[in-house]
Amino acid sequence: MASVCSDERSREEYSFVYGDEAVSYEVVRKPHPEGKKRKISIRVHPDCQVLVTAPDDAVNSDIHEAVLKRSKWIWNALIEFRSHQKFVQDKQYISGEMTFYLGKRYVLKVVEDKESTASVKMDRGKLLVTLPRFGSNKGKLVKGLLQDWYKYRAVIIFQERLNHLLPQATWVTGIPGFRIMKMQKQWGSCSAKGSLLLNPHLVKAPKECIDYVVLHELCHIAEHNHSERFWRLLRQVMPHWKEVKSRLDGMAELYLNE
Repeated sequence: MASVCSDERSREEYSFVYGDEAVSYEVVRKPHPEGKKRKISIRVHPDCQVLVTAPDDAVNSDIHEAVLKRSKWIWNALIEFRSHQKFVQDKQYISGEMTFYLGKRYVLKVVEDKESTASVKMDRGKLLVTLPRFGSNKGKLVKGLLQDWYKYRAVIIFQERLNHLLPQATWVTGIPGFRIMKMQKQWGSCSAKGSLLLNPHLVKAPKECIDYVVLHELCHIAEHNHSERFWRLLRQVMPHWKEVKSRLDGMAELYLNE
């Protein structure tokens, strides 16, 4: 499944000093397959968690040295994610708020028009929501209209991307079905029977990020776990998937905010 965050367990916590701040990081140890290259990987999550994955027999000093070598990169990633968090506030569904669609930012504009029916449409850089009458439940109505609009657009865009990507997924026979369901911890999942479940919030992300999630789930049709064969398959169809995933993770809080 393509998740929003990691759920690794059995972590060790350490820290290093950068400038005037102590930066904490957690270490997850995994078995090292014989014949495979030893690797220490570092990830910074949107919630500002620094997670280090290392072979189970790695020496602590080697892990810490690897972290220190990338301390500047870790710090810059933390600064970027913290700047995102400053702007993540509960939505009021009023004119002037920022919203997203296919990776682009749009200003929400809510208008009252007694001659019109309730509707949502794109209008010159704005997401225009029209209500026939304003009332005390205006915010709730706007939220409902936007959610329905995003779901409607998600079905269209996801089907379009699925059709576009299927020729690359040569292991898939036929056209997999998919459903839309809001999730807070996952962008998508794949059932044992090969049916996809996709998060409608994903339609707020760039098409390349949508493609990453769709391809990730299509790879699960061949490999139902995150085995080496799974990652090899994903690299074949999207060699730069890590960069795309990082871009999606970096905006997750904003895309999921509602």
